[in-house]
Amino acid sequence: MVVKVGIAKLGNIASGVMGELLLDERADREDMITFMATSGTKLQPEDIDRVVSNMKAWGPDFCIVVSPNGILPGPTKAREDLAAAGIPCIVITDDVTTKKEQFEALKASNFGYIIMKADAMIGARREFLDPIEMADYNGNLVKVLAITGAFRKMQLELDKVIDQVKAGKKGADLALPKVVMTSDKAVEGEFSNPYALAKARAAYEIAQSVAGVNVKGCFMTKEWEKYIPIVSSAHEMMRQAMYLCEEARELEKAMDGVIRKPHKKTGEIVSKTKLISKPE
Repeated sequence: MVVKVGIAKLGNIASGVMGELLLDERADREDMITFMATSGTKLQPEDIDRVVSNMKAWGPDFCIVVSPNGILPGPTKAREDLAAAGIPCIVITDDVTTKKEQFEALKASNFGYIIMKADAMIGARREFLDPIEMADYNGNLVKVLAITGAFRKMQLELDKVIDQVKAGKKGADLALPKVVMTSDKAVEGEFSNPYALAKARAAYEIAQSVAGVNVKGCFMTKEWEKYIPIVSSAHEMMRQAMYLCEEARELEKAMDGVIRKPHKKTGEIVSKTKLISKPE
C-alpha cells in the first residue's frame, strides 16, 4: 500500500523546513506520498483554517502538524479539528516543556509529539532581522539539527508510524511518538569518535539556550539600543553551534565513520559507515 502522510506547516520552525524531505531524501520511495499545506508565515485563524480544510480534503493516514509554540490556540485547534475528522496527529514544535500546564495536557492527550528543544526562536527584531539574516540563521539551525542527530531521530519516529500504517493499523490503533529531543537523545548512536560526540552535544546545548536569549531580546527588553546586541548575540551563538557541528562531522569523516542510513524504494532503511561501500 501507499501511505498518505500529511504535513500541516503553520508558521515556521527549522524542523518544518525539512519535514517531508527527511522521509524521502531521493524522492524515489514507492510506499508513501506526502502532501504539505502551509499557512505561510502567519498563524491567524483564517490561515490555519485554510490548511486544515485542504488537509481534510486530501485525507491522509496521519498528519504531522509543525509549528512554533505548538500549544498556542491556533496550532492546538488545528490538530483538534484534524483529530475530529479522524486523522491522527503528531505535533512537531520547539521547546514547550517550560509551559508546565499546557505541556502536561499535551502529554496526557492522544496526540503524538516530538519536542525539538534546540529548534530555537529567531531574533525577530526589525532593527536586526532582515530576510538574509533570517535565512542565514535558519541555515545554521538546520545544520545543527541535522548533524547532531536530532533530525535522524525525528525521521525514524515518523518512519515507525508509516510502518504501522503499512502493517494495517489506522486511527486510534497507531502508536504515536511522544519524544522530547534532548541533547543526549539527539547524539545517541550518531558518532564513533567521542570528541565528535562531545562537540555535537555542546552544539545542541548552545542551540537550546539560544531561545532564552532571544526571548529576552524580543519580549523582555524595551530599549532598542539594548535589545539589538542581545538578539545579535543569540544569532552568533547559533553560528558557533553550527561550527561545532562541522568540526564534529569532519572528525567522523577523518575516521571514515560517518553513519549513513538511506531509504530504499520500499521504505526500508539500510545503513553503512565506510564511504566506499554499499548500504545493507
